[in-house]
Amino acid sequence: MTLELDSISHFLLLPLADTRQLQLLHFCLFLGISLAALLGNGLVISAVACGHHLHSPMFFFLLHLALTDLGSILTTVPKAMMCCTGVSYCLLPGVRACLSD
Repeated sequence: MTLELDSISHFLLLPLADTRQLQLLHFCLFLGISLAALLGNGLVISAVACGHHLHSPMFFFLLHLALTDLGSILTTVPKAMMCCTGVSYCLLPGVRACLSD
């Protein structure tokens, strides 16, 4: 018995961004999900930071988990939103690392 392994050599959602309507749909979808996650993490952070009865180790862990999630959302989602619209950007144009974007 032989197993054939299929390898994926391209990004699966890339063909979906060919039309402008789908690009806008993906952009709005990413925007809505990221805003909901930012709001949820912000509520957790503010509740744990302001509530004096929430200063136990469990809520300390929850606070750091929300901060980590907030950091990952703020670094990955804007890049994905820009890729959905087909716009490439770079904050420092002279940096060689931007060539890989």
